[in-house]
Amino acid sequence: MAVHKRSYRGYSGPLTPPWSRFSIVTRYAFKNAFQSKLITAFFVCCFFYPLGCAVALYLNKHVDVLVTALNIHALFDVDGKFFFHFLNAQGAMAFVLTALVGPGLISSDLANNALPLFLCRPFSRADYVLGKMAVLVTLLSAITWAPGLILFLIQSSLAGAAWMGANLWMAGSILLGSTIQIAILCLLALALSAWIKRKLAAGAALLGVFFFGAGLGQAVNAVLETRNGSLMNIGELLGSVEIHLFRVYAQSPVPPDLAWLALGALCVFCLLLLERKVRAYEVVKG
Repeated sequence: MAVHKRSYRGYSGPLTPPWSRFSIVTRYAFKNAFQSKLITAFFVCCFFYPLGCAVALYLNKHVDVLVTALNIHALFDVDGKFFFHFLNAQGAMAFVLTALVGPGLISSDLANNALPLFLCRPFSRADYVLGKMAVLVTLLSAITWAPGLILFLIQSSLAGAAWMGANLWMAGSILLGSTIQIAILCLLALALSAWIKRKLAAGAALLGVFFFGAGLGQAVNAVLETRNGSLMNIGELLGSVEIHLFRVYAQSPVPPDLAWLALGALCVFCLLLLERKVRAYEVVKG
């Protein structure tokens, strides 16, 4: 339209509320993620184990013949250890899902110089990061604390209100344990995706952070005859926190307080990496 005609008018319709603008990024990131049949198939597979646990809880209360023959009240105990193993299993699935989805969230935008197109609009860097993180948070929540709480409610309906009242702390442990898992995986994946522009390389780096850190920590423990090397092992840090949350009587590789402190420091470090890299421009020195 020619400018001299003076018929152009700016958009005067309703605006998206500022608090929800991050969801625009989330919507398109979801669409891109589920274009992959591998990711879609694996996401569906993540619900097989929770479904098996739900069936096990039902049979635990309704296999009357076997229970009577063995003279026991249940086939297995539903306690903190049950949900501890459930969260560990789903945490492994969450790690693989993060390795599949996370590396491409920011790296593709950086590789194609798309960040200026996002940030030149009424859209902050925090909105951008929050929109990308919401993808992983939603997917990981769907396979960790959401089915965990459903299993807790199933067991409560089978065992009665007395069991629920006595074990309500387990629901809090499921939610808190899943939250720290999700926070670590999301922040690590986004930080590596921001600093490594190739998706495959970012995914390999995420695997390396966990497995190389575990190996290096074991080497430090063996050579220096100490346990401080476990601070490099993110899996052991998460395991120590979950052992404490679910009141499992097992030897913790790292004291819970120290594990919480190390995981908190890791989250802060990842946020600093994102703050440094997610910008509308990048200065390149020759």
